[in-house]
Amino acid sequence: MVFDPVQRAMEMESLVMNGEKRKYYRFRYSLYYGGIVTADTVGCEFLCAYCWNYFRNLRPKRAGDFLSPEEVAERLLEISKKRKCDLFRISGAEPILGRRSAEHVRRVVELVNGTFILETNGLMFGFDPSLVDLFVNLNVLIRVSVKGWDEESFEKITGASGEYFRYQLKALEHLHEKVHFWVAIVYDLFREKGLKELKKKTPHSVQDRERVSGNVSVEILCSSFFHRISYNDFRWKYVLFFSYLLSRNKCKQNFPGLFSHFIKILTNSS
Repeated sequence: MVFDPVQRAMEMESLVMNGEKRKYYRFRYSLYYGGIVTADTVGCEFLCAYCWNYFRNLRPKRAGDFLSPEEVAERLLEISKKRKCDLFRISGAEPILGRRSAEHVRRVVELVNGTFILETNGLMFGFDPSLVDLFVNLNVLIRVSVKGWDEESFEKITGASGEYFRYQLKALEHLHEKVHFWVAIVYDLFREKGLKELKKKTPHSVQDRERVSGNVSVEILCSSFFHRISYNDFRWKYVLFFSYLLSRNKCKQNFPGLFSHFIKILTNSS
């Protein structure tokens, strides 16, 4: 039975937030993006069948401890110092469930004082555009994982009512020209047909190459590795190169810290 994901986001936020504290169950260093310090949390408004953290997000009460932004940043920075890595993210669930969780994330971003990749499905950015303003002028890159190319596919993938698919597209409009972002899709589910359909539905302001100036790209997630296709051909070639290194786990060994720097170049609109 389908559900209202906005209502579920509010319910999840009430479960995983306690004042300014949010539930986390693990802190780690990961090889994604060529090396990134990661805080794993729980609580999501979707129930995607392929989610690697499905059962924790299904029953978030059972996992993790409530931590303040200061406590989260302290643990991230400990790993950062040990691994000599200044790239950070929150993973395992949806960081933006509402205003309280968004303010929590904003504070963590400020405290770590490094490049922060905010991985989100964008639903609440689409529903409440004022949440986007919390991340303006921060050292943050937003990765929007779009869960379908139409209402039917969105519903099948997330379990949520298809009518809410529009909020993922709205999120792209609200982020455009405010915060650096890119779109991520699972190619194994989309294929070429899904990609073409999604492009048709993408807001025209986001598609406009002259206005975007290379600021928007699409990350294609496959079963073995990902690559990112940018509107800017010059950057696109380098994306494929680094993606090849990532797919062979060579980036960390041969180019320590370089991919983190590359992400900054990719999203630099100046």
